[in-house]
Amino acid sequence: MKFGKRLKQQIQESLPEWRDKYLSYKELKKLVRLISAAPPTLLNGSLEFGKTEAEFVYLLNNEIDKFNGFFMEKEEDFIIRHMEVQQRIQRVVDLWGPNGSQPSEEDYKEEMAKIRKAIVDFHGEMVLLVNYSNINYTGLAKILKKYDKRTGGLLRLPFIQKVLEQPFFTTDLISKLVKECESIIDAVFPAEEEAERAKEAKEAITVAGKGIFRNTVAALLTLQEIRKGSSTESPFSLPPLNLPDSDLIQSIQLNAAVPIV
Repeated sequence: MKFGKRLKQQIQESLPEWRDKYLSYKELKKLVRLISAAPPTLLNGSLEFGKTEAEFVYLLNNEIDKFNGFFMEKEEDFIIRHMEVQQRIQRVVDLWGPNGSQPSEEDYKEEMAKIRKAIVDFHGEMVLLVNYSNINYTGLAKILKKYDKRTGGLLRLPFIQKVLEQPFFTTDLISKLVKECESIIDAVFPAEEEAERAKEAKEAITVAGKGIFRNTVAALLTLQEIRKGSSTESPFSLPPLNLPDSDLIQSIQLNAAVPIV
C-alpha cells in the first residue's frame, strides 16, 4: 500500500480529535509536483519557483510545530494520568482492600474493574501516540525524498537531522509509561482474570468500530508495517518494531476481529 493511502487510512482509524494533527501529506505532495513541473531552465532562477519552494519549506516547518505542540500536550497529560491511576489504585486498596479501613470485597472488585478499563484505554492511547510520532516522521522522510529526487534539491538530510532533535520524535518517555502501565496491570490484576481481559478486548474491538481498542489495533498494524525491515532500508528508516511481550499487547493482536490492512 502506498504511504498516502496508509496515512489516510490511519487518520480515519484514529481518534476524532487527533485527525487534524497528522501530516498534511497531500498538500506537501502537491507542492512538490508544482516545483518539479517547472521548466528546467527556470528551476533555479524563477520567481514563481522560489515562492513555491518557500511555501513548501514553510509548510514543513509548520507541520513540525504542529506535531511538537500536540505531542508535548499529550505527553504531559499522560504523565499526569499515569500518576492519577497509581493514586486511584492505592486509595481503593487502602479503603476497601483486605487490610483497608473499610474492607469490602464487593466494592473493591467493582472499583478495580473500573480502574482496569481506564488503564487499558490509557495504554491504548499511549500506543496511538507512539504510532503518531512514527507515521509523521515516516511521512516527512518520504516527502523530502520525493522533493530531492524530483527537483535535484538537497533538503532531505539537513531537514531530517533537524527532525531527529524534535520533541515529537522522542518517544522514550511514552514507551517507558507503556511498559509501566503493563506492569501495573500484571501486578494488580490476578492471572485468573486474563480470560476476562481478552474477552473485553475482543468486545471493545468489535462494537461497531468504537472504542480505543480498534484505534490501537490500527496503530499497532501501522507501526509494524512502517517499521519492518525491508530491502529499501536507509539511514532515514525507523528501526524494526519490537513490541513488548505482554499479555495486553497479545490480546489486542490476537483478537483483532476488524480487518485493518
